[in-house]
Amino acid sequence: MRFRHPDGTTVHLAYCTNVHPAETLDGVLAQLRDHCEPVRRRLGRDRLGIGLWLARDAARALVSDPSALRDLRCALDRRGLEVVTLNGFPYEGFGAEEVKYRVYKPDWTDPERLDHTTALARVLTGLLPDDVTEGSISTLPLAWRTAYDDGSADKARTALRTLAERLDALQELTGRSIRVGLEPEPGCVVETTADAVAPLTAIAHDRIGICVDTCHLATSFEDPHTALDGLTAARVPVVKSQLSAALHAEHPHLPEVREALAAFDEPRFLHQTRTSTAAGLRGTDDLGEALAGDTLPDGAPWRAHFHVPLHAAPAAPLTSTLPLLKSALTRLVGGPHPLTRHLEVETYTWQALPPALRPRGRTQLADGIAAELTLARELLTDLGLKELP
Repeated sequence: MRFRHPDGTTVHLAYCTNVHPAETLDGVLAQLRDHCEPVRRRLGRDRLGIGLWLARDAARALVSDPSALRDLRCALDRRGLEVVTLNGFPYEGFGAEEVKYRVYKPDWTDPERLDHTTALARVLTGLLPDDVTEGSISTLPLAWRTAYDDGSADKARTALRTLAERLDALQELTGRSIRVGLEPEPGCVVETTADAVAPLTAIAHDRIGICVDTCHLATSFEDPHTALDGLTAARVPVVKSQLSAALHAEHPHLPEVREALAAFDEPRFLHQTRTSTAAGLRGTDDLGEALAGDTLPDGAPWRAHFHVPLHAAPAAPLTSTLPLLKSALTRLVGGPHPLTRHLEVETYTWQALPPALRPRGRTQLADGIAAELTLARELLTDLGLKELP
Protein backbone atom coordinates (compact mmCIF):
# COMPACT_ATOMS: atom_id res chain seq x y z
CA MET A 1 0.00 0.00 0.00
CA ARG A 2 1.10 3.53 -0.70
CA PHE A 3 0.63 6.65 1.39
CA ARG A 4 1.25 10.30 0.70
CA HIS A 5 3.24 12.00 3.43
CA PRO A 6 2.34 15.64 4.17
CA ASP A 7 5.64 16.67 2.58
CA GLY A 8 4.48 15.14 -0.72
CA THR A 9 6.68 12.01 -0.72
CA THR A 10 5.32 8.49 -1.03
CA VAL A 11 5.64 6.05 1.87
CA HIS A 12 5.30 2.35 1.04
CA LEU A 13 3.76 -0.22 3.40
CA ALA A 14 4.26 -3.92 2.73
CA TYR A 15 4.15 -7.21 4.57
CA CYS A 16 7.06 -9.62 4.60
CA THR A 17 6.64 -12.97 2.86
CA ASN A 18 9.11 -14.85 5.07
CA VAL A 19 6.00 -16.00 6.94
CA HIS A 20 5.39 -18.25 3.90
CA PRO A 21 8.58 -20.34 3.65
CA ALA A 22 9.66 -21.13 0.10
CA GLU A 23 13.13 -21.96 -1.15
CA THR A 24 12.47 -22.11 -4.90
CA LEU A 25 11.08 -19.81 -7.56
CA ASP A 26 8.06 -22.09 -8.01
CA GLY A 27 7.43 -21.78 -4.30
CA VAL A 28 7.57 -17.99 -4.49
CA LEU A 29 5.05 -17.97 -7.35
CA ALA A 30 2.77 -20.21 -5.29
CA GLN A 31 3.04 -17.73 -2.38
CA LEU A 32 1.74 -14.95 -4.56
CA ARG A 33 -1.26 -17.04 -5.59
CA ASP A 34 -2.08 -18.75 -2.30
CA HIS A 35 -1.28 -16.04 0.25
CA CYS A 36 -0.44 -12.58 -1.05
CA GLU A 37 -3.31 -12.08 -3.47
CA PRO A 38 -5.90 -13.30 -0.92
CA VAL A 39 -4.58 -10.76 1.61
CA ARG A 40 -4.89 -8.00 -0.99
CA ARG A 41 -8.48 -9.00 -1.69
CA ARG A 42 -9.38 -8.96 2.00
CA LEU A 43 -8.07 -5.42 2.23
CA GLY A 44 -10.15 -4.35 -0.75
CA ARG A 45 -7.11 -2.91 -2.49
CA ASP A 46 -6.17 -2.95 -6.16
CA ARG A 47 -2.50 -2.99 -5.17
CA LEU A 48 -0.64 -4.50 -2.21
CA GLY A 49 3.03 -4.12 -1.37
CA ILE A 50 4.94 -7.20 -0.30
CA GLY A 51 8.41 -7.41 1.20
CA LEU A 52 9.65 -10.39 -0.73
CA TRP A 53 11.96 -12.97 0.84
CA LEU A 54 14.03 -14.81 -1.74
CA ALA A 55 16.15 -17.73 -0.54
CA ARG A 56 19.49 -18.47 -2.17
CA ASP A 57 18.16 -20.86 -4.83
CA ALA A 58 15.32 -18.57 -5.86
CA ALA A 59 17.62 -15.55 -6.10
CA ARG A 60 20.14 -17.47 -8.18
CA ALA A 61 17.43 -18.69 -10.54
CA LEU A 62 16.22 -15.14 -11.12
CA VAL A 63 19.70 -13.71 -11.71
CA SER A 64 20.71 -16.46 -14.10
CA ASP A 65 17.50 -16.41 -16.17
CA PRO A 66 16.18 -12.99 -17.31
CA SER A 67 12.99 -14.62 -18.57
CA ALA A 68 12.27 -16.00 -15.08
CA LEU A 69 12.66 -12.51 -13.64
CA ARG A 70 10.24 -11.13 -16.26
CA ASP A 71 7.78 -13.91 -15.43
CA LEU A 72 7.93 -13.04 -11.72
CA ARG A 73 7.34 -9.37 -12.45
CA CYS A 74 4.38 -10.28 -14.65
CA ALA A 75 2.97 -12.53 -11.92
CA LEU A 76 3.20 -9.64 -9.44
CA ASP A 77 1.42 -7.28 -11.82
CA ARG A 78 -1.27 -9.83 -12.63
CA ARG A 79 -2.07 -10.40 -8.96
CA GLY A 80 -2.08 -6.73 -7.99
CA LEU A 81 1.18 -6.93 -6.02
CA GLU A 82 4.27 -4.74 -5.99
CA VAL A 83 7.76 -5.01 -4.51
CA VAL A 84 9.98 -2.13 -3.38
CA THR A 85 11.82 -3.99 -0.61
CA LEU A 86 13.38 -7.40 -0.02
CA ASN A 87 14.18 -9.21 3.20
CA GLY A 88 17.76 -10.34 2.68
CA PHE A 89 18.41 -11.51 6.26
CA PRO A 90 17.60 -15.25 6.05
CA TYR A 91 19.73 -16.99 3.44
CA GLU A 92 18.04 -20.38 3.24
CA GLY A 93 16.26 -22.90 5.43
CA PHE A 94 13.98 -20.37 7.13
CA GLY A 95 11.14 -22.87 6.93
CA ALA A 96 13.14 -25.64 8.61
CA GLU A 97 11.87 -27.31 11.77
CA GLU A 98 14.77 -25.76 13.64
CA VAL A 99 16.27 -22.46 12.48
CA LYS A 100 17.81 -20.98 15.66
CA TYR A 101 21.43 -19.89 15.08
CA ARG A 102 21.43 -21.01 11.43
CA VAL A 103 19.72 -17.79 10.38
CA TYR A 104 22.97 -15.87 11.01
CA LYS A 105 24.93 -17.81 8.37
CA PRO A 106 26.54 -16.89 6.09
CA ASP A 107 27.49 -13.66 7.81
CA TRP A 108 29.27 -10.61 6.41
CA THR A 109 32.70 -12.22 6.84
CA ASP A 110 31.71 -14.84 4.24
CA PRO A 111 31.94 -13.85 0.55
CA GLU A 112 28.69 -15.71 -0.09
CA ARG A 113 26.76 -13.09 1.91
CA LEU A 114 28.12 -10.36 -0.39
CA ASP A 115 27.30 -12.37 -3.51
CA HIS A 116 23.79 -13.20 -2.31
CA THR A 117 23.00 -9.59 -1.43
CA THR A 118 24.37 -8.43 -4.78
CA ALA A 119 22.08 -10.93 -6.49
CA LEU A 120 19.11 -9.65 -4.52
CA ALA A 121 19.90 -6.08 -5.55
CA ARG A 122 20.04 -7.08 -9.20
CA VAL A 123 16.71 -8.87 -8.89
CA LEU A 124 15.10 -5.90 -7.14
CA THR A 125 15.98 -3.52 -9.96
CA GLY A 126 13.90 -5.77 -12.22
CA LEU A 127 10.95 -5.98 -9.83
CA LEU A 128 10.49 -2.32 -8.89
CA PRO A 129 7.27 -0.79 -10.25
CA ASP A 130 7.71 1.40 -13.31
CA ASP A 131 7.11 4.58 -11.32
CA VAL A 132 9.53 3.70 -8.48
CA THR A 133 13.29 4.18 -8.72
CA GLU A 134 14.38 3.33 -5.16
CA GLY A 135 14.46 -0.09 -3.53
CA SER A 136 15.68 -1.40 -0.18
CA ILE A 137 17.07 -4.63 1.24
CA SER A 138 17.42 -5.56 4.91
CA THR A 139 20.30 -7.78 5.99
CA LEU A 140 21.79 -9.30 9.10
CA PRO A 141 23.76 -7.01 11.43
CA LEU A 142 27.25 -8.19 10.44
CA ALA A 143 27.30 -11.49 12.38
CA TRP A 144 26.35 -13.34 15.52
CA ARG A 145 28.48 -11.91 18.33
CA THR A 146 30.61 -14.99 19.13
CA ALA A 147 33.88 -15.63 17.28
CA TYR A 148 33.83 -12.10 15.89
CA ASP A 149 37.15 -10.28 16.22
CA ASP A 150 39.05 -7.41 14.60
CA GLY A 151 39.87 -9.57 11.60
CA SER A 152 36.18 -10.37 11.18
CA ALA A 153 35.33 -6.68 11.40
CA ASP A 154 37.84 -5.89 8.64
CA LYS A 155 36.32 -8.54 6.37
CA ALA A 156 32.79 -7.33 6.98
CA ARG A 157 33.73 -3.69 6.41
CA THR A 158 35.49 -4.55 3.14
CA ALA A 159 32.50 -6.60 1.98
CA LEU A 160 30.03 -3.79 2.67
CA ARG A 161 32.21 -1.24 0.91
CA THR A 162 32.37 -3.57 -2.08
CA LEU A 163 28.60 -3.90 -1.95
CA ALA A 164 28.22 -0.11 -1.99
CA GLU A 165 30.44 0.08 -5.08
CA ARG A 166 28.35 -2.59 -6.78
CA LEU A 167 25.15 -0.73 -5.95
CA ASP A 168 26.64 2.43 -7.45
CA ALA A 169 27.43 0.54 -10.64
CA LEU A 170 23.98 -1.03 -10.67
CA GLN A 171 22.34 2.40 -10.58
CA GLU A 172 24.51 3.58 -13.47
CA LEU A 173 23.39 0.51 -15.43
CA THR A 174 19.69 0.47 -14.56
CA GLY A 175 18.84 3.98 -13.32
CA ARG A 176 17.51 2.45 -10.11
CA SER A 177 18.92 3.04 -6.64
CA ILE A 178 19.12 0.14 -4.18
CA ARG A 179 20.09 0.64 -0.53
CA VAL A 180 20.87 -1.99 2.09
CA GLY A 181 20.12 -1.72 5.81
CA LEU A 182 21.79 -3.63 8.62
CA GLU A 183 19.05 -4.88 10.96
CA PRO A 184 20.16 -4.71 14.63
CA GLU A 185 19.13 -7.83 16.50
CA PRO A 186 19.72 -9.05 20.08
CA GLY A 187 22.77 -11.28 20.35
CA CYS A 188 24.43 -10.00 17.19
CA VAL A 189 27.53 -7.86 16.77
CA VAL A 190 25.15 -4.98 16.11
CA GLU A 191 22.49 -5.52 18.75
CA THR A 192 21.24 -1.95 19.07
CA THR A 193 20.98 1.16 16.93
CA ALA A 194 23.85 2.64 18.95
CA ASP A 195 25.99 -0.39 18.03
CA ALA A 196 25.34 0.35 14.36
CA VAL A 197 26.77 3.86 14.36
CA ALA A 198 30.49 3.02 14.45
CA PRO A 199 30.54 0.36 11.69
CA LEU A 200 28.23 2.35 9.43
CA THR A 201 30.10 5.62 9.80
CA ALA A 202 33.31 3.70 9.10
CA ILE A 203 31.82 2.59 5.79
CA ALA A 204 30.56 6.14 5.21
CA HIS A 205 28.36 5.41 2.21
CA ASP A 206 24.72 6.44 1.99
CA ARG A 207 23.78 3.21 0.23
CA ILE A 208 24.51 1.26 3.43
CA GLY A 209 22.34 2.20 6.38
CA ILE A 210 20.09 0.62 8.96
CA CYS A 211 16.81 -1.28 9.05
CA VAL A 212 14.95 -0.48 12.27
CA ASP A 213 12.98 -3.50 13.46
CA THR A 214 10.67 -2.34 16.23
CA CYS A 215 10.52 -5.77 17.89
CA HIS A 216 14.31 -5.83 18.17
CA LEU A 217 14.32 -2.21 19.32
CA ALA A 218 11.89 -3.10 22.11
CA THR A 219 13.62 -6.33 23.10
CA SER A 220 16.80 -4.36 23.73
CA PHE A 221 14.84 -1.75 25.73
CA GLU A 222 15.80 1.08 23.39
CA ASP A 223 13.78 4.27 23.54
CA PRO A 224 12.60 4.90 19.94
CA HIS A 225 13.09 8.65 19.98
CA THR A 226 16.55 8.44 21.54
CA ALA A 227 17.56 5.71 19.10
CA LEU A 228 16.30 7.49 16.00
CA ASP A 229 17.67 10.86 17.10
CA GLY A 230 21.06 9.19 17.55
CA LEU A 231 20.96 7.79 14.02
CA THR A 232 19.98 11.18 12.64
CA ALA A 233 22.78 12.93 14.51
CA ALA A 234 25.29 10.38 13.18
CA ARG A 235 23.85 10.75 9.66
CA VAL A 236 23.08 7.05 9.44
CA PRO A 237 20.24 6.59 6.93
CA VAL A 238 17.19 4.55 7.94
CA VAL A 239 16.83 2.46 4.80
CA LYS A 240 13.64 0.74 5.95
CA SER A 241 11.73 -0.18 9.08
CA GLN A 242 10.10 -3.45 10.00
CA LEU A 243 6.95 -2.96 12.04
CA SER A 244 6.83 -5.72 14.64
CA ALA A 245 6.04 -6.23 18.32
CA ALA A 246 7.93 -8.18 20.99
CA LEU A 247 6.62 -10.28 23.86
CA HIS A 248 6.53 -8.33 27.16
CA ALA A 249 6.30 -9.75 30.70
CA GLU A 250 5.90 -7.07 33.36
CA HIS A 251 6.38 -9.36 36.39
CA PRO A 252 8.57 -12.30 35.33
CA HIS A 253 9.11 -13.44 38.93
CA LEU A 254 5.49 -14.57 39.24
CA PRO A 255 4.82 -18.29 38.59
CA GLU A 256 1.79 -17.57 36.40
CA VAL A 257 3.87 -15.23 34.23
CA ARG A 258 6.59 -17.82 33.78
CA GLU A 259 3.97 -20.40 32.88
CA ALA A 260 2.53 -18.05 30.26
CA LEU A 261 6.00 -17.35 28.85
CA ALA A 262 6.78 -21.06 28.66
CA ALA A 263 4.01 -21.47 26.09
CA PHE A 264 6.09 -19.28 23.73
CA ASP A 265 9.28 -21.33 24.21
CA GLU A 266 9.35 -23.30 20.98
CA PRO A 267 12.06 -25.17 19.04
CA ARG A 268 12.10 -23.39 15.69
CA PHE A 269 13.32 -19.84 16.20
CA LEU A 270 15.69 -18.17 18.64
CA HIS A 271 13.85 -15.96 21.15
CA GLN A 272 16.52 -13.83 22.79
CA THR A 273 15.27 -12.49 26.12
CA ARG A 274 16.37 -9.28 27.80
CA THR A 275 15.85 -7.21 30.93
CA SER A 276 17.07 -3.72 31.76
CA THR A 277 18.92 -3.42 35.07
CA ALA A 278 20.76 -0.64 36.86
CA ALA A 279 23.97 -2.25 35.60
CA GLY A 280 22.76 -2.30 32.01
CA LEU A 281 21.08 -4.73 29.64
CA ARG A 282 21.13 -8.41 30.69
CA GLY A 283 19.98 -11.27 28.56
CA THR A 284 19.94 -14.86 27.38
CA ASP A 285 20.12 -16.28 23.89
CA ASP A 286 16.74 -18.00 24.17
CA LEU A 287 13.54 -17.86 26.19
CA GLY A 288 13.95 -21.37 27.56
CA GLU A 289 17.33 -20.44 28.97
CA ALA A 290 15.79 -17.45 30.75
CA LEU A 291 13.07 -19.62 32.25
CA ALA A 292 15.38 -22.46 33.27
CA GLY A 293 16.86 -20.85 36.37
CA ASP A 294 18.22 -17.65 37.80
CA THR A 295 20.41 -16.72 34.81
CA LEU A 296 18.32 -13.65 34.09
CA PRO A 297 17.31 -11.28 36.91
CA ASP A 298 13.52 -11.20 37.28
CA GLY A 299 13.03 -8.09 39.37
CA ALA A 300 12.22 -5.99 36.30
CA PRO A 301 10.23 -6.67 33.09
CA TRP A 302 11.42 -9.16 30.51
CA ARG A 303 11.08 -8.83 26.77
CA ALA A 304 11.53 -11.70 24.34
CA HIS A 305 12.36 -11.60 20.65
CA PHE A 306 9.11 -13.20 19.57
CA HIS A 307 7.24 -11.36 16.82
CA VAL A 308 3.64 -11.38 18.07
CA PRO A 309 0.78 -10.28 15.78
CA LEU A 310 0.39 -6.53 15.84
CA HIS A 311 -3.39 -6.56 16.25
CA ALA A 312 -3.61 -9.32 18.85
CA ALA A 313 -1.56 -8.91 22.02
CA PRO A 314 -1.11 -12.07 24.10
CA ALA A 315 -3.59 -12.69 26.90
CA ALA A 316 -2.79 -11.46 30.40
CA PRO A 317 -0.47 -11.68 32.23
CA LEU A 318 1.60 -11.06 29.07
CA THR A 319 1.35 -8.26 26.56
CA SER A 320 3.20 -6.90 23.54
CA THR A 321 5.36 -3.86 22.83
CA LEU A 322 2.86 -2.32 20.40
CA PRO A 323 3.02 1.04 22.26
CA LEU A 324 6.73 1.23 21.45
CA LEU A 325 6.01 0.49 17.79
CA LYS A 326 3.53 3.38 17.75
CA SER A 327 6.12 5.68 19.32
CA ALA A 328 8.75 4.63 16.79
CA LEU A 329 6.36 5.12 13.88
CA THR A 330 5.58 8.63 15.08
CA ARG A 331 9.28 9.47 14.89
CA LEU A 332 9.82 7.60 11.62
CA VAL A 333 7.05 9.15 9.55
CA GLY A 334 5.15 11.57 11.81
CA GLY A 335 7.53 14.50 11.46
CA PRO A 336 7.82 17.13 8.72
CA HIS A 337 9.75 14.63 6.59
CA PRO A 338 9.83 10.81 6.84
CA LEU A 339 13.05 9.22 8.08
CA THR A 340 12.29 6.27 5.83
CA ARG A 341 9.85 5.61 3.01
CA HIS A 342 9.80 1.82 3.27
CA LEU A 343 7.76 0.13 6.02
CA GLU A 344 7.26 -3.62 6.29
CA VAL A 345 5.04 -5.58 8.68
CA GLU A 346 7.11 -8.61 9.65
CA THR A 347 5.36 -11.20 11.79
CA TYR A 348 7.02 -14.41 10.62
CA THR A 349 6.15 -16.40 13.75
CA TRP A 350 2.47 -17.16 13.12
CA GLN A 351 3.10 -20.93 13.03
CA ALA A 352 5.42 -20.72 16.06
CA LEU A 353 2.74 -19.23 18.30
CA PRO A 354 1.29 -21.40 21.08
CA PRO A 355 -1.05 -23.94 19.41
CA ALA A 356 -4.25 -22.23 20.56
CA LEU A 357 -3.16 -18.96 18.91
CA ARG A 358 -1.95 -20.35 15.59
CA PRO A 359 -4.01 -19.80 12.45
CA ARG A 360 -5.67 -22.95 11.18
CA GLY A 361 -5.10 -22.96 7.46
CA ARG A 362 -4.58 -20.34 4.79
CA THR A 363 -7.85 -18.53 5.40
CA GLN A 364 -7.14 -17.70 9.03
CA LEU A 365 -3.57 -16.74 8.21
CA ALA A 366 -4.70 -14.35 5.49
CA ASP A 367 -7.27 -12.89 7.88
CA GLY A 368 -4.56 -12.29 10.48
CA ILE A 369 -2.12 -10.64 8.07
CA ALA A 370 -4.89 -8.43 6.70
CA ALA A 371 -5.78 -7.40 10.26
CA GLU A 372 -2.16 -6.45 10.95
CA LEU A 373 -1.98 -4.36 7.79
CA THR A 374 -5.29 -2.70 8.66
CA LEU A 375 -3.85 -1.68 12.03
CA ALA A 376 -0.68 -0.35 10.39
CA ARG A 377 -2.78 1.57 7.86
CA GLU A 378 -4.78 3.19 10.67
CA LEU A 379 -1.60 4.18 12.51
CA LEU A 380 -0.27 5.87 9.38
CA THR A 381 -3.45 7.76 8.59
CA ASP A 382 -3.66 8.88 12.23
CA LEU A 383 -0.23 10.47 11.70
CA GLY A 384 -1.55 12.50 8.79
CA LEU A 385 -0.53 10.29 5.88
CA LYS A 386 -3.08 9.83 3.12
CA GLU A 387 -3.67 6.41 1.62
CA LEU A 388 -3.27 6.36 -2.15
CA PRO A 389 -5.26 4.24 -4.62
